[in-house]
Amino acid sequence: MLKAYKYRIYPDKAQEEFFEKTFGCCRFVWNKMLQEKLEALSQGKKIPRITPARYKREYPFLKEVDSLGLANVQLQQEKAFRDYFKNPKHFRIPKFKKKKDKQSYTTNNQQSKNGRETIRVDFEKGFLYLPKIKGGIKAIFHRKFEGKIKSATIVKTKTGGYYVSILVDVQDPRNDIKEPKNFICGIDLGLKSFVTIVNDTGTFKVEYPKYLIKAEKKLKRLQRQLARKKEGSKNWEKARKRLAKEHEYVKSAREDFLHKLSKTIIDESQVVVVESLNVKGLSKTRLSKHIMDSSWSKFLGYLSYKADWYGRKIIEVDRRFPSSKMCSNCGYIYSELRLNDRVWECPECGAVHDRDENAAKNLRKYAVAYIRSQ
Repeated sequence: MLKAYKYRIYPDKAQEEFFEKTFGCCRFVWNKMLQEKLEALSQGKKIPRITPARYKREYPFLKEVDSLGLANVQLQQEKAFRDYFKNPKHFRIPKFKKKKDKQSYTTNNQQSKNGRETIRVDFEKGFLYLPKIKGGIKAIFHRKFEGKIKSATIVKTKTGGYYVSILVDVQDPRNDIKEPKNFICGIDLGLKSFVTIVNDTGTFKVEYPKYLIKAEKKLKRLQRQLARKKEGSKNWEKARKRLAKEHEYVKSAREDFLHKLSKTIIDESQVVVVESLNVKGLSKTRLSKHIMDSSWSKFLGYLSYKADWYGRKIIEVDRRFPSSKMCSNCGYIYSELRLNDRVWECPECGAVHDRDENAAKNLRKYAVAYIRSQ
């Protein structure tokens, strides 16, 4: 099974220069290939298959960087065009890249002439070795891995930090599965509480830290400071980095929370049932800021791939299922329930329900009935 491990790296000045040159060459090759393909497309011709080697004679500086990085640019662009032609409503046509966009490149692991692999890690000394780079790059290996390295992607953030994502062919995690504490777990996503969980042992609520909402005042202040600076000046660059650093913190803190929560849920439950959500539609409402800050889609994505890793099952209930309006006690559907009603009483049996807890209980009951019917 392929698994990615992300680490912070600290290249020296010469290594930074090589990365900058490689980022620039990859961007240059992407734009050159894209220009030729778009011209052919506009003329009604078949899109040509272009390799980076085509440009090396005219632009000899391309020979100074990792050739596998350039080859991966070709593969990425070909995939982008395939996705666009397959589903143009979901995928956009590839665009030209700019220096201010994300800077990254991917290289593959190969066997060198001396028998060594071109991508290596030294966990003891804390060094990463990449093709065409002299010496090792200092890295913080906060966790080790075992397996064959397939590729490495180097990324430079907008704050000037460098990271590497190493793709490794590891042992199937399902061979080392933890025994779950619960069989079925019902999850209701909300704005008041991030998730309400109902499992075999009881009902639990997990509050969301609201990273973006809490950082909003600081972000606005930093944005105003940036707007007052002359674009391109040293002070403008300092203000831009401060703003980018705050955005990076919000993103990292949010993803850390989502990863830890999704891993805990998957570890403790054999079957997880969630409600299908129209996040795109909800993001256009007045609650858009809170919904985007909650990152429901990302959380469900984390649950999905972790369930696949560890041999768990995800059941996704259709969004038309009345999980909030149905009484979990008697099954009565209270159609008059409004969005701002957090607690309601069932007219049929008199049971008083917390909206989120009731929805999670109904989702869990749905999963029980679904599994029995299989």
